[in-house]
Amino acid sequence: MILVTTETIPGHDIRSAIGVVQGNTVRTKHIGRDIGASLKTIVGGEIKGYTDMLNEARAEAMERLRSNAMAAGANAVVNVRFTTADVVGAGAEILAYGTGVVAVPSES
Repeated sequence: MILVTTETIPGHDIRSAIGVVQGNTVRTKHIGRDIGASLKTIVGGEIKGYTDMLNEARAEAMERLRSNAMAAGANAVVNVRFTTADVVGAGAEILAYGTGVVAVPSES
């Protein structure tokens, strides 16, 4: 599965567009991490627990994007984008989306 943030795939021709494909997840951290994060806002700096949470969520959303694209008959996704939203207190949704396409190597 080829995933790109561009409209085209270098070295490939897009034969057909399948349509919008997406993958998402909602993640939270446990109360201990929230307390630590609250204290960190006083002194500043990276909140490592949340960084890890968002990295895990992004990876899961990408895997679900791949699965959704494959189920729709795509072998690539162009214009891949991410968005995030607060869902509950310390919970965040990560959504990965793009256009599923059928791409083949260019003949030239």
